[in-house]
Amino acid sequence: METNRILVTGGAGFIGTNLVNELRSRGHEVIAADLLNNDREDYVRTDVRFYRQLERTFEEEGPFDYVYHLAAEYGRWNGEDYYENLWQTNVIGTKNMIRLQEKNKFRMIFFSSAEVYGDYDGIMSEDVMENNPIRDTYQMNDYAISKWDGELMCMNSATMHDTETVRVRPVNCYGPGEAYTPYRGFIPKFTYLALHDKPYTVYEGHKRIIDYVGDTVKTFANIVDNFKAGEAYNIGGNTDWEMDIRDYSDLVLKATGRDDSLVTYKEAEPFTTKVKTIDFSKSIRDLKHDPKVKPEEGIKKTAEWMKWYYRLE
Repeated sequence: METNRILVTGGAGFIGTNLVNELRSRGHEVIAADLLNNDREDYVRTDVRFYRQLERTFEEEGPFDYVYHLAAEYGRWNGEDYYENLWQTNVIGTKNMIRLQEKNKFRMIFFSSAEVYGDYDGIMSEDVMENNPIRDTYQMNDYAISKWDGELMCMNSATMHDTETVRVRPVNCYGPGEAYTPYRGFIPKFTYLALHDKPYTVYEGHKRIIDYVGDTVKTFANIVDNFKAGEAYNIGGNTDWEMDIRDYSDLVLKATGRDDSLVTYKEAEPFTTKVKTIDFSKSIRDLKHDPKVKPEEGIKKTAEWMKWYYRLE
C-alpha cells in the first residue's frame, strides 16, 4: 500500500474524524481541516467558504496527493433554516476547492449524498442521475440540491480542466462520534432522546438502510488505492438490512433500555422519501465495500458511546 499525503476537510466532524483515524491507521500522512480551533495533532483551522483560508492551508501544509472534501452543512431542515450557511459552505466552499484542484492537480474525493436521488421510486443506482429525466430525480430540499450542484461542478471541472474526482453518495451513516443536534439523522436523534427520557416521533411507512461508520470509512479509505476518476459510488449498508424506521426505533429502545411510551407514531412525514432502495453493487465491485456491523450491533455501540459522551453512567 502506497503512503499518500491527504487532506480531509470536515476532518473534525463525525465521519471526518473516523475517516482521519482510518487513513492514519493505514500509514497515510493526514491533515485534518475544519471550522473551529482545535488542539488535535496535524489539524489546521480552515473555513472552506473563504478561498484564502483554503489557499493558505495548501501553501503551509501541502502538497497533497488526495483531498477528501467532506466539509458541509448537513441535513434537510438545517438547510432550510440556515440556507445561507448551507449554500456558502456546500457550494461556494466546493467551488473554492475545485479552483485549488485545477491549480494544484490533486485527486479529490467529493462527498455528495444519496439525497440527490430525490423521490425516485426505483432502485437508486449511480447512473439514474445521468439516464433519467429531471422529473424522476427531483431534489426536494436545498441540502439535496446543493449536493447535486457540487457533483455537477466536479464533472464540469473534469471536462474543462482535466481534474480527477470520485464522487461518493453516503447513505444514513451513523455510529460513535455523532453528537446530537435536532438536525441529525434519525438514529442519533432517537438514541439521544431515549437516553434522556424525552419523547420523539416515528413516522411510519418509511424504509431505510443505515450504515455503521466503522464500515463506511474503510470503504472511503479504499478509494485511494482504487481511484477511478469520474466515477460515483453509493456507499451504505447491506441491502438485506433495509427496514422500516419503526423497526429501527425498536432497536434503539432495546439498546437504551426504554419502552415505546416515549414514542408517538404518526403517518408518513411530508416532503420525505418513503422508501429508499439503493444499489451498492458498484462500490462492492470497485471499492471492496463489505459492511459487517448489523443495525442491532451498531445501534448498541452508538448508545454506549452516547452514554459515555453525555456522562449518563
